[in-house]
Amino acid sequence: MERKEIIEVAGGDARVTWFGAKRAWLVLALGHGAGGGVEARDLRAVAGALPGHGVTVALVEQPWRVAGKKVAPAPKALDASWRGVWPALEKAGLPVVAGGRSAGARVACRTAAELGAAGVLALSFPLHPPGRPEKSRADELLGAGVPTLVVQGGNDPFGKPGEFPDGPYELVEVPLGDHGFAVPKRAGIAESETLATITGAVTQWTAALRE
Repeated sequence: MERKEIIEVAGGDARVTWFGAKRAWLVLALGHGAGGGVEARDLRAVAGALPGHGVTVALVEQPWRVAGKKVAPAPKALDASWRGVWPALEKAGLPVVAGGRSAGARVACRTAAELGAAGVLALSFPLHPPGRPEKSRADELLGAGVPTLVVQGGNDPFGKPGEFPDGPYELVEVPLGDHGFAVPKRAGIAESETLATITGAVTQWTAALRE
């Protein structure tokens, strides 16, 4: 069952859509990317699957998106808004995993340690701008300071799995997926199969946090 909550933060109003779990033991908070919102296929798939495993999912919309703007603000503004939402994520007294897709994953990595996150879930981490591997953002990922899972498309122009440096994180490849986890039709891989790869990896990883 979905429940929406408006939270006043730096930069305006953020909106949290809650997908509650019975006997929840963990909260998984997911932010969206700079080019889309919480309707992204991977975010919705995780929100649909994880509550059945005792994980409450909170999809967090940044103020710029709630206000209907088309361009995301600077990283510092995104981080400030995320910090403002955090107390609401902790109010149930459960551990909170910070996460998101693309720009949302970067926000989670940059703030995880200071906020006391139980882990980071990075969906489609934008390791570098397309065609610009020298502009690496690996330091953000490597600096998360908490258990981290990266789920990355095999053909992501923002960083293919083989481009990622060794580090204290797990990485799961989504075969032939692009930055939005879309797979070419000629590959013969159904979207349901791709989403099952993502949700299966996240379910297994979050379960390990409980051990």
